[in-house]
Amino acid sequence: MITLALDTATDRCSVAATDGTRVVERQIDGARQHARAVLGLADALLAELGATPRDVQRMLTADGPGSFTGLRVAASVAKGLAWAGRIEWRVAPSLLVRAAGHAPAGGGIVLALSDALRGDLYAGAWKFGAGEVAPVGDPPRARAPGTLTEFGPVAVVVGSVPEALRAAVEEATGCTLVGGADALPSAAQLLRLDGLTGGTRMVDDVAGWEPEYGRPAEAQAVWERKHGRPLPSPPGIAR
Repeated sequence: MITLALDTATDRCSVAATDGTRVVERQIDGARQHARAVLGLADALLAELGATPRDVQRMLTADGPGSFTGLRVAASVAKGLAWAGRIEWRVAPSLLVRAAGHAPAGGGIVLALSDALRGDLYAGAWKFGAGEVAPVGDPPRARAPGTLTEFGPVAVVVGSVPEALRAAVEEATGCTLVGGADALPSAAQLLRLDGLTGGTRMVDDVAGWEPEYGRPAEAQAVWERKHGRPLPSPPGIAR
């Protein structure tokens, strides 16, 4: 069975695939590269496995929070394949994908972070054990760095955090932040999560599914602040 995984929630466009025996992965870093690169990366990986898009039977995507545009790129590819091929489509929080790359060998709690702008961070924590993963505390959401104490003791803190907030994060968690390129998510970790109980969840409503953006796109937020009301959507378009 061919499984294709996409993580486009950050400035890194990461694509991985497996035939159940081999795992292959490619990625490209840089904002606004995702739409141009993702299909070419996927085709190249499938070719390495001797497969084509028609052979994909299972699709995995990171569902946010993260880049508004990036998340929609992966969602568009997944929806296209799911509609055309009736494949199984499963998703996981983008912060969980980050956390999976730094799960302690003996198990433990990993707190994953990303920049939510306006001085806040998206935060989510998960406990990794033998063959399973489970959420700790509130679902991923934007919060002030000082509130990270609510997660309690954690083994690892990983994420893309503005330098101005690093000290506050480390003070609140008592951990040295794992940042930089090492903190970016990997589609290969999505494949790993799919093998853990609690790691991914099924998308049942392909047409109606939307990523968990975390917050409205910045352009939408600016429009709503300027006009003092929610941005209207065309009839039939989910917000």
